[in-house]
Amino acid sequence: MRKLPTFFVSLYARRNLVIALLALIAICVHLWLRFVARTSVHRYDLPLWIALAVGGTPLVVGLLIKVCILDFGSDLLAGISIVTSIFLDQYLAGTIVVLMLSGGEALEAYAVRSASSVLRALSRRIPSVAHRVDDAKMTDISLGAVAVGDTLVVFPHEICPVDGAVESGRGVMDESFLTGEPFQMSKTPGSQVISGAINGESALTIRAIRPAADSRYAKIMQVMRACENNRPRLRRLGDRLGAFYTPVAVGIALLAWMLSGQSDRFLAVLVVATPCPLLIAIPVAIIGAISLSARRGIIVKNPAVLEQIDTCRTIIFDKTGTLTYGQPHLVDQFVADGFDAPRVLALAAGAERYSKHPLSQAIVQQAANEHLVVPEAAQINEVAGQGLIGLVDGRRVHPLSRSKLLEIGSSGADQLNREQFAQGGLECCVAIDGRFAAVYHFRDEPRGEGVSFVQHLTPRHAFERVMIVSGDRESEVRYLAQHVGITEIHAQQTPEQKLEIVRTQTGRARTLYVGDGINDAPALMAATVGIAIGPNCDIAAEAAGVVIMDRSLSKVDEFMHISHHMRAILLQSAVGGMALSLLGMALAATGILVPVAGAVAQEFIDIFAVLNALRAALTPGTLTDFP
Repeated sequence: MRKLPTFFVSLYARRNLVIALLALIAICVHLWLRFVARTSVHRYDLPLWIALAVGGTPLVVGLLIKVCILDFGSDLLAGISIVTSIFLDQYLAGTIVVLMLSGGEALEAYAVRSASSVLRALSRRIPSVAHRVDDAKMTDISLGAVAVGDTLVVFPHEICPVDGAVESGRGVMDESFLTGEPFQMSKTPGSQVISGAINGESALTIRAIRPAADSRYAKIMQVMRACENNRPRLRRLGDRLGAFYTPVAVGIALLAWMLSGQSDRFLAVLVVATPCPLLIAIPVAIIGAISLSARRGIIVKNPAVLEQIDTCRTIIFDKTGTLTYGQPHLVDQFVADGFDAPRVLALAAGAERYSKHPLSQAIVQQAANEHLVVPEAAQINEVAGQGLIGLVDGRRVHPLSRSKLLEIGSSGADQLNREQFAQGGLECCVAIDGRFAAVYHFRDEPRGEGVSFVQHLTPRHAFERVMIVSGDRESEVRYLAQHVGITEIHAQQTPEQKLEIVRTQTGRARTLYVGDGINDAPALMAATVGIAIGPNCDIAAEAAGVVIMDRSLSKVDEFMHISHHMRAILLQSAVGGMALSLLGMALAATGILVPVAGAVAQEFIDIFAVLNALRAALTPGTLTDFP
């Protein structure tokens, strides 16, 4: 069902929703006619007959199709129970089973359909038209008609339609949708802009460097669509238990009929075997856990993750904003001979204010902290493979990495070999007019609870692999990994590469991915369980199965404990209820329990299972187990 087109998934959900509403109305009318109006049996059973005929028939037909493909789940036994209830004249019980079965399938179909909301949210962020300028005349054209080299105008507060470079105008753009970083990126002639970014207060004239279909935003949408279409379907716990329970129950019923020659025993066994502990207790426990999570600031978007997270054995973290606070600051600077430290910092800030890298913002902030007058950049160029180069106050300012500085052979680069500056971590070198001018060192502070949280994952939650997969530079990722105690890292990864890593790991063992930006969205969808930290990125929140409203690793731990608590209660209710049902089936098979008595016994089993399942909504003794 997950790979059906959206229209058919929606139609399937509507059908089951209509059946569930019909069954609910029929039950209410039946109870009113029977206990309030006190009508005859034929009248108060009429609504139930209608519900069973109209709603029960398509459900039973669908279950027969499952039998043909050897798919035996808990819902199959429910279908048998519907048919059995008709033969036993237990129309109310049969209608209740119709309500449970159709309601559950409607909710599952809704969950499948809502997964497409990720693509809808992405689509809403991109305009349908672009403003093209030809010979001083502006024309609105469709996004698909934009060609490379076209001159476009992006009005204030509009969304940038394609990837491009600024030709005229100065302003800012909000690119947090892609980077996950809450920064307003300054733009000047030569600056690159990316599709989907939100323009600020000033109009910008840009030159398209890619058609809309090849833009960065479109590529992410393609990855998301492919990820959604190929997302594996994991069997729910109820289905796995039902796959064992259903054939056992049917086998006992058939054996009782064959050995005794009495069809009543077959019916009695099936009445006792009605899988209400699976059909009712499991959803009740899940709803309770969702309620408990919500009270803790944890939004569960996909209920299936509550069953799955406890079985994950690989945990994969994004870096910035997840294991760190996402706010790097300058902690050390070395200025080469012949340069003045404040002057270099001011020139660097003049160029870096147009960069989207978090380290750039730290340089700009440091210049502000030192009350420096930052000159305006006359021109900014971003050349592939070379990074950003700015013309600031008549000087050619080039922020770049250590390796790139050595590669291009800037004069004075030999000063980097001094031992006190040949260290890892976060750093940025600056070349001015082709000469090495300075190197800046930064720290993006790891979260205070990061070390203890990571260290407790294996002994407390049985994770076998802990990884960092980040788009940041390797030196930054390695510094953080060493600090928190993670040995396996993948740095400088694009969203597509992140997705491939997660798919590979998920093929080996169930995975938990924790991230916070749109560049994490494909990975969040591909992982067994995806957790988005923080509410800042709506796309990541749509892609994830769980959204943690504040940026706290302790909340991730809380959710794992809530899941473990729910799973234990769920197994108690389901397995305990099935064990009692098996005992009841044995009594029914030997003739001790007649069908009516079996139905009463099953009701007591159901009450036990549901009351125990309600405990999932209660806060357990502890929700965190790390210092």
